[in-house]
Amino acid sequence: MERIRVNNFADIESVFIERAHSVVWCNVATIDNKNRPRSRILHPIWEGATGWILTGRNTLKAKHLAHNSFVSLAYTADLAKPVYVDCTATWIDDIDSKQRIWDMIASAPEPLGYDPTPFFQAVDSPNLGLLQLTPWQIEVADFPTTSTVWRK
Repeated sequence: MERIRVNNFADIESVFIERAHSVVWCNVATIDNKNRPRSRILHPIWEGATGWILTGRNTLKAKHLAHNSFVSLAYTADLAKPVYVDCTATWIDDIDSKQRIWDMIASAPEPLGYDPTPFFQAVDSPNLGLLQLTPWQIEVADFPTTSTVWRK
């Protein structure tokens, strides 16, 4: 398989967003406090090269991120066209950002969008966490021919 490196996120942005937003759910791996990987399924939404996840603030995932902020995402619903995203994850605690992302998710068409209220009751819930994903590498593959990689 040919590996193509691109220097600009814009070179992969449209195919990345189309695939990530059509697959919706992805595997997200964190590193625990003994440096072991742990995976779970999460539901990010992307604004260009920035990902957002509404999630519980008092979870095992939060403990892992306190130890190591690197995460690895895999969108693999279409095995011939996977997307891999390696990121840092940062908790965003300001209410204005939480409200903006809450509204963005609530207004996006399903299945990408959803109503966060049943999970978190309100945007000011102490259990509501907002994770910002900042990729340092994104790979968009087309098996068996090419794999296009953008690295920050």
